Amino acid sequence: MSEIAREIASQPACWRRAAEIGGREVATLPAPGTRAAAVGCGTSWFIAQAYAALRGSLGRGETDAFTASEAPLDRPYPTVVAISRSGTTTEVERYLQRVQGPRRVAIVGVEGTPVAGAADEVVPLAFADERSVVQTRFATSALAFLRASLGQDLGTAIADAERALGLPLPVEAAAIDHFVFLGVGWSIGLANEAALKLREAAQAWTESYPAMEYRHGPISVAGPRSLVWALGEVDDGVLDAAAATGATVVGGELDPMAELIVIQRMAVALAEARGLNPDRPRHLTRSVVLS
Repeated sequence: MSEIAREIASQPACWRRAAEIGGREVATLPAPGTRAAAVGCGTSWFIAQAYAALRGSLGRGETDAFTASEAPLDRPYPTVVAISRSGTTTEVERYLQRVQGPRRVAIVGVEGTPVAGAADEVVPLAFADERSVVQTRFATSALAFLRASLGQDLGTAIADAERALGLPLPVEAAAIDHFVFLGVGWSIGLANEAALKLREAAQAWTESYPAMEYRHGPISVAGPRSLVWALGEVDDGVLDAAAATGATVVGGELDPMAELIVIQRMAVALAEARGLNPDRPRHLTRSVVLS
């Protein structure tokens, strides 16, 4: 069994631990009603997007999400939250070193790292760190922690995650050439992450969009060898339009984080069908460290 397969299977247990920590660490994160920013790179950026959308939708405060290399240094945020599995990502470290004014919180998989050292407060999630280059459980555990910190009960999500590990894949991955992931609100970040997983692990042609945007051009390339996957409550009209192209339409029944587990499993299955090692995708390393 690959490392990534083992890490995918461990997610329900990791989410329980992360949710417990989230319930205790509320004061570490941005105070309700205040502005905040969340930053990261790659997968961590997409988790930042999900957190920002969710925090805003729950009325906890205006929240922006940025990739660390493009995050503004002069906006008046009381708190910024940086996410980095390795704690060594150069762009995240540099952002925390350069930003002036806000309280800096880092969520990391490894303590004693440069990102942790550049923060004022650190939330270590070492139990969710990974050996595979491709992120799965750290990202979802970070989001479970953040959801719990916002007062969300993760019971249904964890139960759905356990189901997701045993569900049959909805299609034969090798029969699909084109994967599209659609989200709504906070699940847009997860749709972006889903597309990245197939791209990283299996070198697949993937796209991701806010669901209502899909009909504004991207649907033009859909066809019988396309898969359109909904994360969250996507409008039926969008899914009907996708189905009319001949594409296979699936998803939307589980908590979006649990839906992502099924997608992670599909990424592994497609990689293996293509003779690829999903733990060691080409051109990628565990962390991007710049000179």
